Amino acid sequence: MSGAAMALGRPTPLGARWTGDGVNFAVFSAHAESIELCLFDPAGARELARIALPGRSGDIWHGFLPGAGPGLVYAYRAHGRYAPRQGHRFNKHKLLLDPYARALVGELRYGDEIYGFSRGGAKSWRQDISDSASSVPKAVVVDTHAFDWRGDRPPRTPMDRTVVYELHPKGFTRLHPDVPAHLRGTYLGLAQPAVLDYLVKLGVTAVELMPAQQFITEPWLHERGLQNYWGYNTLAFFAPHAGFALADPLREFREMVRALHGAGLEVILDVVFNHTAEGGDGGPTLSMRGLDNLSYYRLAPDDLRRNINWTGCGNTLNLDHPEVLRLVLDCLRYWAAEMHVDGFRFDLATTLGREGQDFHRDGRFFSAIHQDPVLSNVKLIAEPWDLGPNGYRLGSFPRDWAEWNDRFRNTTREYWRGDAGVVPQLAERLAGSSDLFAAAGRGPPESVNYVACHDGFTLHDTVSYSRKHNQANGEENRDGDDHAVSWNSGAEGHTADAEILRRRARQQRNLLATLLLSQGVPMLQAGDEFARTQRGNNNAYCQDNEVSWVDWRLRESHRTLVAFVAQLLRIRAENAVFRRQGFLAGVRREAGRFKDVSWLKTDGSEIAADDWRDPSLRAFAMLLDSTGLPPSQQQPEIGDSFLVLFNAGSEPIEFTLPAPIASEAWEVTLDTSEDELAVPAAGYRQGHVYRLAGQSLALLADHG
Repeated sequence: MSGAAMALGRPTPLGARWTGDGVNFAVFSAHAESIELCLFDPAGARELARIALPGRSGDIWHGFLPGAGPGLVYAYRAHGRYAPRQGHRFNKHKLLLDPYARALVGELRYGDEIYGFSRGGAKSWRQDISDSASSVPKAVVVDTHAFDWRGDRPPRTPMDRTVVYELHPKGFTRLHPDVPAHLRGTYLGLAQPAVLDYLVKLGVTAVELMPAQQFITEPWLHERGLQNYWGYNTLAFFAPHAGFALADPLREFREMVRALHGAGLEVILDVVFNHTAEGGDGGPTLSMRGLDNLSYYRLAPDDLRRNINWTGCGNTLNLDHPEVLRLVLDCLRYWAAEMHVDGFRFDLATTLGREGQDFHRDGRFFSAIHQDPVLSNVKLIAEPWDLGPNGYRLGSFPRDWAEWNDRFRNTTREYWRGDAGVVPQLAERLAGSSDLFAAAGRGPPESVNYVACHDGFTLHDTVSYSRKHNQANGEENRDGDDHAVSWNSGAEGHTADAEILRRRARQQRNLLATLLLSQGVPMLQAGDEFARTQRGNNNAYCQDNEVSWVDWRLRESHRTLVAFVAQLLRIRAENAVFRRQGFLAGVRREAGRFKDVSWLKTDGSEIAADDWRDPSLRAFAMLLDSTGLPPSQQQPEIGDSFLVLFNAGSEPIEFTLPAPIASEAWEVTLDTSEDELAVPAAGYRQGHVYRLAGQSLALLADHG
């Protein structure tokens, strides 16, 4: 089909850019022989024209279409060699999505035509010549500046004052009774006053949205009748996921961000740049695979038909290539500058730091972000592992990068489960994990601490299930973590036993208190503050249903747990001793009256070296001295000193209390053995005994 002539256009910027008098198209391919622009009707159903891009500057193909504007639906076809053994997958019969697409129209239909080769049998790897245009989404030209931000300003919460709240953009409000029914499960649902008010009163400072870039369900999952719920299968990096919008994902995402900012809440976006939705060797040809497979993906050097799979998702994006690195940086800059996102959590971030096979903390990706005037000023959080060689890199990322600290989760759970010999590691985690971060000149704010996240058991399920129950995922319970630290407190799953329920409630309070009284940046998983359950499923990635959606009915039945978390977050916000920029070291600071932290035995004496090696040690105290902290501009008042008592044993323990640092007596602020919030009780002086129940924690304040 022929079309109107195009002008030469420009090679920058990449993507489709409306200039006011037309649209400039630019797309990268180093190995294509020609690239056609395909134009469609507004629904993306009927192809109207094919026009060869007339310009090529280096490896950028480009052209300018006069008179075109926002709303134009388009895609590409790339002509070149189909030679899988040489890494080339060009196939003119496959319609390809622009990697820079800002918005999409249409949905993926799962059929043989979306694959670039004949599937199975003797015809495997033979080029497939069925046309995919009717079965794949297309891109839509948008005016990215057509939004009134109304003076929106980022909250810019300092990292040491940040409390992250991980939530799913759909699941958080899908069942929310105070969100209008038609807005539940959408971006606009998160912008509703009832949601904003809840988050602010709880005391969190940032929402970390699980993936909201346009994603699709994997074909093999679709065949089982399931959907990708989590979203770690990105099709279009620049486009907000349409499934979370009523009509206009771009506008509605921005309205959500504006509303969250108006409530003082930052927006951190969980982004997936380690792989794409095109899957492994046998995956579909939807975008990058057809544009330039050899450039966009890491391929096995001994067989270029095969993808390197360091991600466990079939392919690995090739950030060694400068144009692929450019794509990722342009995308991050777009979300930060144009969508007003305040930071990013990078899924499988080790992959992004690899050059060749090896991880480099000073590599090209990190250096590019460090020098970028936009990206160097947003929050950067790494999931510090992948499945490649030496992929576990906790503590190895550059300065100013925070990292998900799974050792905090595991150690805290092991301690409260009653495991032997855990106290020395727990002390490290409480003090900010200097063993992981100090060597590189980093501090506690670069450790993102958590006791539960989307990937694994919820907090409630951690203390209610000793093993996973993932049968609903259709993999015969083979998926998910077989070695998750969890316990059922006396019965597997649901029970009406009152004593077991009390035990579970206490352990949830223990885990939450340990998290929120530790140095570092705490992260809560949405709904854990009112005992959300996934019925023992510790890998609910494909459960787009009530297994994963937050059940807001639990908020009322667990209102004391919500109040408990809010109380802890207030204490944390008001007292700098829990938010130090430097590690606790057990030394006396220049202005301090005592050591910054003292580790005490139950008799009030300090824990000696031999005591740390005692595997039976399960009860101890942490004394935090605030007098050596300098006032900061953000908080002129330092706050109080505190004594935290820990008892993971099953029996009550009597603690002989040390002298208060600045007052005459300790005040009991909270005790996790109590079902209701503790009423502050003063009068505990030096030498007094505090009896702490088994499997409990108590917090005593010194209001000096």
